[in-house]
Amino acid sequence: MTSKQVTDTPEEGYERGLGSRQVQMIAIGGAIGVGLFLGAGANIAKAGPSLILMYALAGAIVFFIMRALGELLLYRPVSGSFAEYSREFLGPFFGYFTGWTYWLMWVVTGMAELTAAAIYVNYWFPAVPQWVTALVFLVILFGVNLISVKLFGELEFWFSMVKVTALIGMIVIGLGVLTFGFSSAGDTAAVSNLWQFDGFFPKGIGSSLMTLQGVMFAYLAVELVGVTAGESENPEKTLPKAINTLPWRIALFYVGALTVILCVVKWTEFAPGVSPFVAAFAKIGIPAGAGIVNFVVLTAALSSCNSGMYSTGRMLRTLADNGEAPKPFRKLSVTKTPALGITVSVLFMGIGVLLNYVVPEKAFGYVTSVATAAGIWTWLMILISHVLYRRAVVAGRLPASSFPAPGGSVCSWIAIAFLLFVTCLIAYDADSRVCLYVMAGWAAALGIGWAVLKARNPEVTQRREPELEKVV
Repeated sequence: MTSKQVTDTPEEGYERGLGSRQVQMIAIGGAIGVGLFLGAGANIAKAGPSLILMYALAGAIVFFIMRALGELLLYRPVSGSFAEYSREFLGPFFGYFTGWTYWLMWVVTGMAELTAAAIYVNYWFPAVPQWVTALVFLVILFGVNLISVKLFGELEFWFSMVKVTALIGMIVIGLGVLTFGFSSAGDTAAVSNLWQFDGFFPKGIGSSLMTLQGVMFAYLAVELVGVTAGESENPEKTLPKAINTLPWRIALFYVGALTVILCVVKWTEFAPGVSPFVAAFAKIGIPAGAGIVNFVVLTAALSSCNSGMYSTGRMLRTLADNGEAPKPFRKLSVTKTPALGITVSVLFMGIGVLLNYVVPEKAFGYVTSVATAAGIWTWLMILISHVLYRRAVVAGRLPASSFPAPGGSVCSWIAIAFLLFVTCLIAYDADSRVCLYVMAGWAAALGIGWAVLKARNPEVTQRREPELEKVV
């Protein structure tokens, strides 16, 4: 009876209020974030046009990760999926560690998005301190997430719609400049800009590879589709569709958009801390174009922060359901949202407001590196869980998923090797290495928490097999 309760409680009480169009847009929005809109500026300065190749390479790996997750989701769709699959295939400690680390990832990502939003507002109102803007946005999005999952889904739908429409518009305008030569950028816009200024790898392949950590941050949140599984109206149809459209989204919104921009404006004109999209439109000279793009990238930051509040509350509830977080986090509000979990997460995101007050110029870099390290752990757990699931299917211990990943577990092994390589790059870079120290401290804190949990409630830390009841 105990195992049955563990199986069903993560979804119990949630409102399946996310329709197909909302899940699709959450998936699209997850693939277009501040890592592209703001972070690409610094990465272009480091890698030049070769950044396009880095986004394509990382995008292929992210697709492998999402197909692995998709196979697991259609085997057993649950809210808090990453932690649940880690718990099932690797053991209770890994479920506990993954759940809390994914929570940390979104808390610090929320800090990064608030920082970015404050930077964008500074474009129009330079006199307003960054921390004030960050605080205002934090409070507004907090209110939205407390009201209902439908409102969250609707807001996310329109945030994503703005991003998608704007990016397509940017690509079309950029192609127009290249083809017809209009605007002040028309005389210098050319495909040859991709290799004319010191080649495609102007600072060497090594420098290009060092941007992979920032590129991977740009892809954080694509796995958010997995968190929506417990609140999707029809996960069997909506999740595969959302995952299978990922390659064209990456090809169009990342590789396509960057290629067009770097053809229109030579890479040497971009600088860290400035959105390359804003800079490109300023160069093209379209009236109010830079301001419009700035508004778009502002919505991108708020969209990601909105998603962070959504996912952190759900992950805390999953942890509480499994006895790995305080029991009050299990309660849902009258609007069927995990209000306490969202509230606590928002309070921690408030540290980002403090960082914007203390070190506004470094806040974004600090939090993105920590978020990337936490995200890599989450992705590794998805991939390892997938490999172990495939072994169980081959051995006949578990039923096959209706959405198998192409190539079985081969692509998962390739993605695991890639993520370990990126981790080595992070360790090599003095600026980003600090995040590994933070993660080491985080791991030590979680280890102590697990020891306390084991002493107080040994049953929680024992391996359970609830999933077999669910699928047989």
